[in-house]
Amino acid sequence: MLKDRILNEILPCVEKPARYIGNELNSVHKQYMDGMVRFVFAFPDIYEIGMSHLGIKILYHLLNEREDTVCERVFAPWVDMEKIMRKEGIPLFSLESMTPVRDFDFVGFTLQYEMSYTNILNMLDLAGIPINAAERSESSPLVIAGGPCAYNPEPLAQFVDFFVMGEGEEVINEIIDTYKDCKDKGLSRKEILHCMAHIDGVYVPSLYIMTYNEDGTVKNVKPVDVDLPLKIKKRVIKDMNNSYYPEKMIVPYLQTVHDRIMLEIFRGCTRGCRFCQAGMIYRPVRERSWENLLELARKLVSSTGYDEISLVSLSSCDYTFLEELIYSLIDEFKGKGVGISLPSLRIDAAYVDIFNKIEEVRKSGITFAPEAGSQRLRDVINKNVTEEDLMNAVFSAFKFGWRTIKLYFMIGLPTETDEDLDGIAELGERVLQVYKEVNGNLKGLTVTMSASSFVPKPHTPFQWEAQDSMEELYRKQLLIKSKIRGHALRFTYHDVRLSFLEAVISRGDRRVSMVIKKAWEKGCRFDSWNECFNFETWMDAFKETGIDPAFYANRKREENEVFPWDHIDVGVTKEFLKRERRRAYEGKSTFDCRKFCIKCGIQDFEEGLKCYGQN
Repeated sequence: MLKDRILNEILPCVEKPARYIGNELNSVHKQYMDGMVRFVFAFPDIYEIGMSHLGIKILYHLLNEREDTVCERVFAPWVDMEKIMRKEGIPLFSLESMTPVRDFDFVGFTLQYEMSYTNILNMLDLAGIPINAAERSESSPLVIAGGPCAYNPEPLAQFVDFFVMGEGEEVINEIIDTYKDCKDKGLSRKEILHCMAHIDGVYVPSLYIMTYNEDGTVKNVKPVDVDLPLKIKKRVIKDMNNSYYPEKMIVPYLQTVHDRIMLEIFRGCTRGCRFCQAGMIYRPVRERSWENLLELARKLVSSTGYDEISLVSLSSCDYTFLEELIYSLIDEFKGKGVGISLPSLRIDAAYVDIFNKIEEVRKSGITFAPEAGSQRLRDVINKNVTEEDLMNAVFSAFKFGWRTIKLYFMIGLPTETDEDLDGIAELGERVLQVYKEVNGNLKGLTVTMSASSFVPKPHTPFQWEAQDSMEELYRKQLLIKSKIRGHALRFTYHDVRLSFLEAVISRGDRRVSMVIKKAWEKGCRFDSWNECFNFETWMDAFKETGIDPAFYANRKREENEVFPWDHIDVGVTKEFLKRERRRAYEGKSTFDCRKFCIKCGIQDFEEGLKCYGQN
C-alpha cells in the first residue's frame, strides 16, 4: 500500500518527516464515501510556511463541516523528499489519508506570493496531473486557485482551470454545490467549467481570450460566449460577526512560522498607502465585535492548548475596540500563562502604551514601518505618519524597557531621490539619540533597519509605475549602507533579483506563463529560498521564450493602457487609482477614510455591503 511505503520506506530517509505525516491535533480524518466531494488544499511551499496561513485554517474546517465533503491538505515537498518520490515513483499525496492528489475532485492552490509559482507546476507534475489545463482529461481534478496574487490571474491562466476572486468563505460552498449538481446531471468537464463561470467571483480563463496590440501591450480580454460576464467581481463577506471562523485549529508537531492562535480581528484597511495592494483589494474594513473575538479566543485556547494569541489583520492597531479587546483578553488569560501579541505596531506612542500592557505577559521586539526616510516621500506614498510620530513612539518604547527595535523601509519608490535615502540613515541616528536620552548610553540597544524594494502591484495607484533597474536598486542599497554607522544600527535588504522577478510576474500577461513553465522545466522551484534560487536559469528561460522581462518590470505605463487584470473588479475604481496617483506626484496625502468617504468605489460595489462607519 502507498501509505505503508511512505511511512516505512520513504519518511525515514528525509529531513523533518513530520512535514508529511499529518495526524496533528484537530486535523480531520473523514471516511470517503461514494458521492462525496474530495477537496485537497495545496500550499505551494513547505509545511512550516503553509501551516501559518490563516486562509487554509478557515476553509479546511469550513469544508470539513459539510457532511458531503472530504477536505485534506498537501504542501510542496522539500527537495530531498521530491528526489526520493521521483526515484521511487511515489505520487504527491495528501496528509490526512495519504491519498494520491490526482484522485481528488478539486486541487485548490492559494497564491500568496509570485515566487511560489514554479512550485505549483512541480506539485501538479508530482501528482501526475497535466501541467496545462487544456490537456486534462475528464478524470483529472479541477485545479483552482485563489488568494491575493489571483487578482492578476493571467500568468497562471494556462495552468489553472478556474480562479476564485475574493473571500473564499463567501463562495466555496457555492462551488461545491454547483459541482455536485453538475456531476448528478452527468455533465462533462467543459460543461462544468461553463457552469462555474456563472458563479459570481469565479474566473475561468479558458473561456476568455486575450489579444495584444502591435507594441506588445494588451488590447483586451473578452469572454468567448455572450452569456459570460465581462468583468469578474470579487466576493466579499458583508458581516464578519456572522461569517464562519473555526473554533479549532490544527496544532502542528513541528515548529511553524506562526505557531500560535491567529485571531483575525478585522479585514480591509482604510489607510490608503499607495504602494499597498492588500490595502486596496481587501476593502472595505469590516470588524468583528470584541465580544465575538473574546468568545472565539476562549474556544481556540481550549481546543488547541496554545499559550499565545496573535491579533491579526492588515493594521491591528486601527481596530476600533482594541483596548477593550486587549484588556479583556489579558483579564481572561493572564493567570493561565496565555500571551497576546500584535504582529506589527502603528507608529503612535499611544499604541506603545497598549503594547506594553500586552508585553507584561511576554516581552519581545517591537516593529515600526515608516517605509520612507523623508516626510516628502512619506506624503507621496500616503503613509500619513511624521518623524515626530516615530520619535514619540520609540521614546515610549524605550521608556517601557524595549531594547530591540525593527524599522521597515522600502526603496525605489516613485519620485525617490538620494536625499530621501539619506533620510533613512538619519532616522536611524535619531532613534539612537532618543535611546540615549532615555537610558544615558546605547548599551543593549539593537535597531535593525530593513529595506525591501518597491514592486509595482496591480490594483494600486502605483500600478502604472516602472520599477527601478536592478543596478539602480543595488546602488541605492549600497548608498544607505555606506551612511549607517555604529554597532547598534543594523541594515538588511532584500535580493533585488527576486524583486525584479516578482515585478515581472505580478504585472505579467498570459505570455509570462511560458517563462514560468520554462523556468520550472529547467529546474527552478522554491525560488523564494536562497539555497534554491537560481537567477541565471530564470534569465535563460526569458531568453529561450523570447520574453523581455524589462517590458513588464521597468516600463512606465501610459495612463490609458489596458492591463491584463482590468477584467477583474476589486471594487476600487481605476478613476480613484488615477486620482491617488496624481495626488502622489503633487506630494499630497489623502485622509484615512475612517474619517470620511474618499469615494474609492467600494461604497457602491454591492448592495448590502457597508463601509466602515456606515449604518
